[in-house]
Amino acid sequence: MSKKEPIYAGVKPMFPYNPCMVVGDDIWVAGQIGIDGGDSMAEQAASALSKIDALLGEAGADKADLVMVMVLLEDMAEFGEFNEVYAAWLEGTILPARAAYGVRELPAGAKVEVVARAVRGSGSN
Repeated sequence: MSKKEPIYAGVKPMFPYNPCMVVGDDIWVAGQIGIDGGDSMAEQAASALSKIDALLGEAGADKADLVMVMVLLEDMAEFGEFNEVYAAWLEGTILPARAAYGVRELPAGAKVEVVARAVRGSGSN
């Protein structure tokens, strides 16, 4: 039986959780926010996605291995701006399934939070 392996990749959680867990080839990335990237949606989205890149990399995977992404947006009016950053980030990959939700508030005043699931090796040709 596979055991849980926490992955940190330099991400310092603000609360009691692991930023990423691996069990076998399954990878679960906890919600990543990008308030350290700046104030705009584009800056915060790019920062959150960069953290996901780092976590996946440390888990032996990359964004091509993503199978599901959940996006939480503080303001759905900024969905288009998020999508521009997200589409550029995933360019050249088979796009994962995705759900996006508008929420009333996110931790630390973030504009966006991104949760992901990947299967190691699934994006390989």
